[in-house]
Amino acid sequence: MTKSTYRAASIYRIGIAIGFVMCLSPVAWGEGAALKPDLAKLAEADALIDAAVAQGQMPGAVLCVGTDQGIIYQKAFGHRSVKPTTQPMTVDTIFDLASLSKPVGTSTSAMILLDEGKLSLSARVGTYLPAFANHGKEAITIEQLLLHQGGLIPDNPIEDFKDGGAAGIAAIMRSTPKFAPGTHFVYSDVGFMTLGEVVKKVAGRPLDEFAKERIFEPLGMRDTMYNPPEALRSRMAPTEQRAGHWMVGEVHDPRAYALGGVAGHAGLFSTTADLSRWCRMILNRGELEGTRVMSQEAVETWTTPHYLPDGTNGRTYGFDVDTAYSSPRGERFEKGATFGHTGFTGTSVWIDPKNRCFVILLTNSVHPEGKGKVIALRRVVGTAVAEALLGPVGK
Repeated sequence: MTKSTYRAASIYRIGIAIGFVMCLSPVAWGEGAALKPDLAKLAEADALIDAAVAQGQMPGAVLCVGTDQGIIYQKAFGHRSVKPTTQPMTVDTIFDLASLSKPVGTSTSAMILLDEGKLSLSARVGTYLPAFANHGKEAITIEQLLLHQGGLIPDNPIEDFKDGGAAGIAAIMRSTPKFAPGTHFVYSDVGFMTLGEVVKKVAGRPLDEFAKERIFEPLGMRDTMYNPPEALRSRMAPTEQRAGHWMVGEVHDPRAYALGGVAGHAGLFSTTADLSRWCRMILNRGELEGTRVMSQEAVETWTTPHYLPDGTNGRTYGFDVDTAYSSPRGERFEKGATFGHTGFTGTSVWIDPKNRCFVILLTNSVHPEGKGKVIALRRVVGTAVAEALLGPVGK
C-alpha cells in the first residue's frame, strides 16, 4: 500500500476525513494464547444444534471452533440433504455461503487492491465505474459501499436481470439511491454487486479469478470457489429447487445466478476447514503459515469498526460489528471488539481478534423448502462457544 493511502486510512480511523463516519479505537489484537475449551460448554453447543435439527430449523450443520493456530473443535450434525434423498452431514460438506461471499471474496479482494495502492477508500465509485456516476450516486465512495452507507437500495428488481447479467448490472448503474450517502446504514446487495464490478475493473480480471489467485490458492482453501465443478457435487449441501431441479453447487441467490454465479454479494461455496484458514489469516494479521496475503496494516484498516454519527450500526470494511445482523456474536463475545458475518442460506462466522479465536456455523437452513430459521440458534451457539473458550458471561 502506498504511503498516501495509509495516511488516508489513518485519517479515517480518527474520524476526521469523512464526517459521515464515527470511528472508535481499532480492535484490540491479542498476542495468542493456548485456549483450553470447556468441553461441557461445547457439549451445550452440540445439544443446541441437535435440538434445532430435531425441531426442523435446518436439516443439519457443521460447527467449527478454532484459534489462530488451528481448529480445536469440529463436528457435523444431522443431514446434508433430506430431499430427494437423505444423506448424512459430514465435516467436509461444501456449502453455498450466500452473503459470506461479501467478506470472504469481495472485501478481502478489495483490501488486497487497497494494500497495493490500486484502490482508494476515499475514491468515488465513479472513478472506477464512470457509468455509476449519475442519479445522485456521483459522490458515493468505495468506503461507503463497504460500510453499507452508500444509500443504495438493498436489492434491485429481479426483472432487471431478465435479459441477462449485463442488463442487471446496467440497471444498477442507472439506479437512484434511497438515502443521501453516509446518512443511513442500509444492508445492500446492490452495493456489493457494484464492489464486485469495481474489483473486476481494478484487478483487470473477474472477481472469481482474482480471488482464486490472490486468496484461495495462497491460503490453501482448496474447496472454496465460485461455480464449483460437478465432480464435487457429492459433497455439496443442496438448497432449494429451481425450475424443477435441486440446486446443488448452483448458487441459491437469484441475482448471483443471473450473473453467472460470480457476484460481489453472493456466489462462493466453501467448507468449515477452508473458512478456518481464512479466519486464521485474519487473526495472524494477513498471513498464514508463512504466506502473506495482505499487510498487517491492511488487516487493521479492514477490521476497524466504524459507526454512524449517532454511534449506531457498527461495521468494518467487510464485517458486521454491532447491527441487527450481529446474532452470531451471542452474549459473550465482546461488543464492538469482535466481528463477523452471516449468509441467507444459513451460514455464519464470528471472529475475536483479542482472544484470537473464531466460530463458524454452516447450515443449509433453506433446504428443502426455504422455511428454516437459524438466527436464534446462531446467538445461543455463539454464546455457548464463547463461554467454552473465554469463561462465563460477565467474567
